[in-house]
Amino acid sequence: MPIRHSLLSLLADRPQPAGELRSSFEELTNNTWPVNKGQVFQTLRRLERDGLVTETEKVIAETGHATQLYAITDSGRAELVQWWTSPILASPSDRDELVIKIAMAEATGAVDVRQLVQRQRVAVMEQLRVVMRTKAQLPDVRTADLLLVERRIFNLEAEIRWLDHIENLTAPAFEGGYS
Repeated sequence: MPIRHSLLSLLADRPQPAGELRSSFEELTNNTWPVNKGQVFQTLRRLERDGLVTETEKVIAETGHATQLYAITDSGRAELVQWWTSPILASPSDRDELVIKIAMAEATGAVDVRQLVQRQRVAVMEQLRVVMRTKAQLPDVRTADLLLVERRIFNLEAEIRWLDHIENLTAPAFEGGYS
């Protein structure tokens, strides 16, 4: 999971050490996406290499050890503005395993496509029930965990609608699969 822009957004207010960035990220996302120290340090190194952050001074942490502070650069601020103002769109080149599975089942005749679609629908509906139970336990506040659950619900509902739609499409004209 990319945390590059998340770290830049946390550094926009003030310089911080890596450990504090990690803690702040996990706290602000309600531990929805835990990150380890290695991820944070590696990302900071890349941000520094790319000129988006810089090491500033060393300070004494609560543990009594010296720790390095990181600050966002002007280039980092420009990168952050670009991120805030750019929509996030799914890549049209992403391979969708379910689409491939259904297409191959249809093309090869190896399995009954209707049964495959029905099994998928049942599994998705079960996932939807689980996610709905999770949602019922969350406060109705725009936090990372609720946003993630809501997004998952919409994606699962869309998959069910898509399965209904493709089930009604006409099967291809070829017989016995491709040779």
